[in-house]
Amino acid sequence: MEIKEMVERARKAQVIYDERFDQERVDQVIKVAARTIFDHAEELARLTIDETQMGVYEDKVAKNRNKSKGVWYNLKGKKSMGILSIDERTNLIEIAKPIGVVAGITPMTNPVVTPMSKIIFALKTKNAIIIAPHPKAKQCSSAAVKLIIEAIAPFEVPEGLVQVIEEPTIEKTCELMEACDVVVATGGMPMVKSAYSSGKPSFGVGAGNVQVILDRFIDFDVAAEKVITGRSFDNGIICSGEQSFIYHKDDKQEVMDAFRRHGAYIVSEEDRDKVVNALFEDGHIYRDIVGQSVQTIASKAGIFVPGNTRVLVVEAHGIGRDDLICKEKMCPVMAAFSYDNFDEAIKIAKTNLFMEGNGHTAGIHSNNQANIIKAGTELSVSRLIVNAPCATTAGGSIQNGLPVTNTLGCGSWGNNSISENFTYKHLLNITRIAPLSARIHVPSDAEIWEL
Repeated sequence: MEIKEMVERARKAQVIYDERFDQERVDQVIKVAARTIFDHAEELARLTIDETQMGVYEDKVAKNRNKSKGVWYNLKGKKSMGILSIDERTNLIEIAKPIGVVAGITPMTNPVVTPMSKIIFALKTKNAIIIAPHPKAKQCSSAAVKLIIEAIAPFEVPEGLVQVIEEPTIEKTCELMEACDVVVATGGMPMVKSAYSSGKPSFGVGAGNVQVILDRFIDFDVAAEKVITGRSFDNGIICSGEQSFIYHKDDKQEVMDAFRRHGAYIVSEEDRDKVVNALFEDGHIYRDIVGQSVQTIASKAGIFVPGNTRVLVVEAHGIGRDDLICKEKMCPVMAAFSYDNFDEAIKIAKTNLFMEGNGHTAGIHSNNQANIIKAGTELSVSRLIVNAPCATTAGGSIQNGLPVTNTLGCGSWGNNSISENFTYKHLLNITRIAPLSARIHVPSDAEIWEL
């Protein structure tokens, strides 16, 4: 089917959906859509592994389950149509309206949960959506979308409201972006840039390069387990996964021992360049190591690591552009840095972020609220994750208040239009009815300018 025809079908379906579905019925639809991915988590994880040849099956199962239930939990009971609010003081009335047709661009790294969340956000806001999967993940993405379409059909959802490009190409994706009403692009930076150049309102993501500060006087075993859990999850392909940890120089022995106890292999100085050269070529990450296991990376580097190794740790020789290991590594490898004082820890994190990953996410493990606030104040990130694995909580958690999503805005730091987790509210147009309120005193010029 041609893109033009798909968009025409979507527009017709969206009008019907908008006219006939109230809030209760919409919420029934999105609950079933989310539950479908939850119930088919294992099947879809296996399809994803077989097609993309990256990541960890068990982690993909967990991701499919946790993201689907998290998205539904966040959206349950939220008003997304009609009158949203009436300000008691000004009488300002806000009325929510759909945007129209959404182009959902989805990546190879999260080819099931990303289409799922975008579909649910669109359905929640009475929009139509067409998913454009990554060509190397078209089968598992299409399977997920089709399962959702089949599951919501009994609710008399109009045909064409949810669609997927089954044979995606760059040309088709670009055509879709130009023909739709809004673009939500999750994927590599060239695709995000293309979305912003499409001439349509767009929401994109920035590159990740999550820096994690280990404060002093914490339980390093607890911190090490959380950091390694985040870095090793799905073999490190999550954009919000930990990339580096920054520790006080006086705690080095204790920190490294804790990391070893929880599955880290500290790469020797002798083998350091072997690992770096196995990861990067001409400053860019090798595609063949993305989402691969520690054993695969070690084999490519020509080093031996124990079978129970969860991550490789490489001690950096510089910060920012002075050392390639400071860049984003989409595999279970981490950089390690030492600092003299907390200000230096922040400087290290800042320098690495300015080089790559600005605006995305950072982490801190600390019992010192002043230092936590200082890091949040000084680091140019949209999310600072505290005492938790970044990979599995930056994209939203029932416990941390961040909306569950797979599209993480990075603000102007990352050349994005939002600096928060993308969710259903970003797919709404709002009409504001603004009468003059007699209850509000209009101050004189003297009153306005007085101190």
